[in-house]
Amino acid sequence: MARLHVEDNVDFPREEVFETYRDHVAKLLDYLPTIEDIEVRSREQVDESTVELVNVWTADQADIPTMARKFIDPEMLQWTDYATWHQDEWLCEWRMEVGFLNDAIDCSGETRYYEADEGRTRVVINGQLEVDGTEIPGVPRLVAGKVGETVENFVVKLIEPNLTDVNRGIEAYLRDEI
Repeated sequence: MARLHVEDNVDFPREEVFETYRDHVAKLLDYLPTIEDIEVRSREQVDESTVELVNVWTADQADIPTMARKFIDPEMLQWTDYATWHQDEWLCEWRMEVGFLNDAIDCSGETRYYEADEGRTRVVINGQLEVDGTEIPGVPRLVAGKVGETVENFVVKLIEPNLTDVNRGIEAYLRDEI
C-alpha cells in the first residue's frame, strides 16, 4: 500500500478555494494541462453543509509506463471521484475508482482546507492507494506482483502532481474570474 500526501498553499481565501473545488472543478479544463476532461456525473445536496459529488476525470494519455502498455488501453485511463464535501468542517472525504482497474485499485482519503496567512488556503491531502496485481485483467499470475507494483507507481505518479496542478489551476481560474 502506498500513501498519498500532498500539502500545498493556494493564494486565495479558504471559502473561495473550497467552493471552487466543490462547485466549479469542471470549469478548470483550460487551466489543467494534464487533464483532458472532467464530467460531473451527479451532485446531491445532502444537507445544508454536505454535498455528494461524482466526477469522472480523463487524464492526458501520453505517459503510460512501458511495462504496463501491454495490459492497459490508453483510452481507459479515467478515474471516477466519489466525494462527500462537508463545508462545516472544511473537509472532503473521497475515494477513486481508476478506469477499468476498479477491482484492482483501492484509493481513498480526505482533503482538508485550512485558513493560512494573508487570505491563503492550506490544502492537505492524505490518502492511501493499494493495487492487487492479480485483479488486473489479462495479467499472468507469474508477473502479477511486478505489474501491480508498476501500476501502483504509475497511479501515484499520476495522482500526486495532478493534485498540486489542480491548486495552480484554481489560482489561475480565480484570478481570471476576479
